[in-house]
Amino acid sequence: MVLCPVIGKLLHKRVVLASASPRRQEILSNAGLRFEVVPSRFKETLSKAAFPSPFAYAMETAKQKALEVAQRMHQKDLRTPDVVIGADTIVVSHLQLGRVGRAGELSGKEHSVFTGVAIVSCTCTDHVLETQVSEFYEETRVKFSELSEELLWDYIHSGEPMDKAGGYGIQALGGMLVEYVRGDFLNVVGFPLNRFCKKLAELYCPPRGQDVRRAHHDSIPAVDSFETLRDQDGGGPEPAGLSEADGDPLAPGSSEASCNGQVERQSPFPAGLLDLIDGFKASKALFTACKLRLFDVLRDGAHRNATDVARQVDAAVCGTRRLLDVCVGLGLLQRTAQGYSNTELADRYLVSDGECSLHSFVVHSNDHTWPLFTRLEQAVREGPQQHRGASEEEAGDPTQVVRPMEATHGLATLTARRLASAFDLTRFPSACQLGGCTGALPWVLARESPWLKVTVFDCPEVLQQVSRLQPQGGQTAPVSLVPGDPCRDALPAADLYILPRLPPEWPDDRVHRLLRRVAASCRPGGGLLLAEVALDEGQGPARCGLRHRLDLLVRTPGRDWSLGECRRLLAQHGFPDVRVAPVGDIPGAVLGIRAGP
Repeated sequence: MVLCPVIGKLLHKRVVLASASPRRQEILSNAGLRFEVVPSRFKETLSKAAFPSPFAYAMETAKQKALEVAQRMHQKDLRTPDVVIGADTIVVSHLQLGRVGRAGELSGKEHSVFTGVAIVSCTCTDHVLETQVSEFYEETRVKFSELSEELLWDYIHSGEPMDKAGGYGIQALGGMLVEYVRGDFLNVVGFPLNRFCKKLAELYCPPRGQDVRRAHHDSIPAVDSFETLRDQDGGGPEPAGLSEADGDPLAPGSSEASCNGQVERQSPFPAGLLDLIDGFKASKALFTACKLRLFDVLRDGAHRNATDVARQVDAAVCGTRRLLDVCVGLGLLQRTAQGYSNTELADRYLVSDGECSLHSFVVHSNDHTWPLFTRLEQAVREGPQQHRGASEEEAGDPTQVVRPMEATHGLATLTARRLASAFDLTRFPSACQLGGCTGALPWVLARESPWLKVTVFDCPEVLQQVSRLQPQGGQTAPVSLVPGDPCRDALPAADLYILPRLPPEWPDDRVHRLLRRVAASCRPGGGLLLAEVALDEGQGPARCGLRHRLDLLVRTPGRDWSLGECRRLLAQHGFPDVRVAPVGDIPGAVLGIRAGP
């Protein structure tokens, strides 16, 4: 409830989470916050003895993490972030400052979980970064039961405590060790959502007395009426016939009515369900606007009326005006007395020739994906075989080879920068991507990591398209394009090998053959990065998992390797040290380190 008015303030801001923690990402994603993930490179070397309290250490660490990301993105990125969120969680036993590394040390004791949070607001004046930091901490007290040695070893062997700040995960198996929790449960998981929401409200929605309306109740309402109250507080229409002066919660027209002495409560209005039902209309409006290149006409702050826009896109004035108004309602356009203009979101992502443009992806979704989903019932009943039919229809048109690649390139460019910063790659002097896709990730790696010598290894016809999609401008670092077949030819020497994804249509034995070839070419201490992995349930943002499942509905038969399967694959082929990093709203990335001889 507290976060709802804040979302409107942050909707068109670039919000960045300076943490790779999947738990923090899930908490914030479930709260409805839209954000990017850029893990901090700040080395946590602060002297604990220099701080008067555990929470002071946690807040300072969180602040330094956020500031490091803000400064790095300001220097390297195209646009300075608006808000950077940093967090650091520390578990303290007997109020001694320091991380507790094993659940066994907490057996039978009460301990404190402190999370420091820093919210850094960023502005850029004359190319100089200016920051304003707001920070706070939250403490939660947790009591462990007396734990037997057998139970502790069972928990340790589960593997769960290995990447947790306090050596346990309360949201999963670790919950069986806990006797009670006093305070914010999510703070123990990794992020104090309640306090964070209140802080955002203080920063972005300061209360004004004349704007605050309070409902009057003679007593605390029953729990099962909270749903109705929540709808009313969220800004929906009040029930007819009910005002502040009525004073009768069971007045005619309210959400409750009395019948023979029994209270009958109506179900809450299904606004979210209706939005879902109508969602396809909004998508088609966006698709049509992109097909007409409407956002190109209104780029760079241009203000035009509906008649001017209609003339430039060769469409009827009436239909154009209605489409423009819909795009205003979708948050893609602005309307003023001077006319219509792009929002920052549209200028950045929907203009056709922008560096971060998703225009080709949108057009491809309209021309290719939309027809597949119109036959979804057939796909569910008979299997997604209609995808083959669509491919056969396109086989005679050479432009259909380019369009999917351009669409993939737009999406890959959007996510490549976050993927490039998902891991610390300073240990690798060279990298080789096996399979070119569009080349978006190699060029971002070369630009963001100047020490890294980057190669793309793929067949000549793919490399021709990769070269065509190379970013323009003098700031682009060189990437070597080497023709060959990763499954047959000798692999170029590299310290880090990158697979864009394990192809879902490949049989298992073909995947194993490729990984054996990579292992044979990779030196001890080298790495293998799987750049797109379907994270297991609960490992990544909910939107990412849903988008992936929707795509599976119309895709030809195949499989996606899950996180657990990728761990086993990498370990089986000599990469036992496996590190996982969810990357915002895209599937996760997995890095395996080659074991020594």
